[in-house]
Amino acid sequence: MTELGDVVPPLNAEVFGWLAQHGVTPAGPPFWKYNVIDMARQLEIEAGVEVEQPITGDDRVTAGVLPAGIYATLLHVGHPDALIDATKDLLQWGAKEGITWDKSDSAEGERWAARLEFYLTNPDDEPDMAKWETELAFRVADQTSTD
Repeated sequence: MTELGDVVPPLNAEVFGWLAQHGVTPAGPPFWKYNVIDMARQLEIEAGVEVEQPITGDDRVTAGVLPAGIYATLLHVGHPDALIDATKDLLQWGAKEGITWDKSDSAEGERWAARLEFYLTNPDDEPDMAKWETELAFRVADQTSTD
């Protein structure tokens, strides 16, 4: 967690560079997908961006599809340092509303089907980080009917 800001942001640039080299135009904002979360030990995160057509990756870049389903979202406006509090707010709201997140416990930590941060503001367009917009989108577990 302490290395997050040094490790993951350069991956965004790497993804966009890879897409440019392969003639692929991004179709949305960059995002981070938190696959496994253990705040005390380690996080498993993917950096990605939506594209319009399916692509084939290579040994460094992989193509994938975000799972369909219901997502709870929260729009955070402000410095990325405050995303921890925004995440806490969304999780607390979910607990209050009886939301079951699409996640499971594993030896590595909480394994999420889709826990996403979409970075909606281009830093080149808006240098004031206090004005940046980030959308949190957490997949809700499928509900099974007992009828």
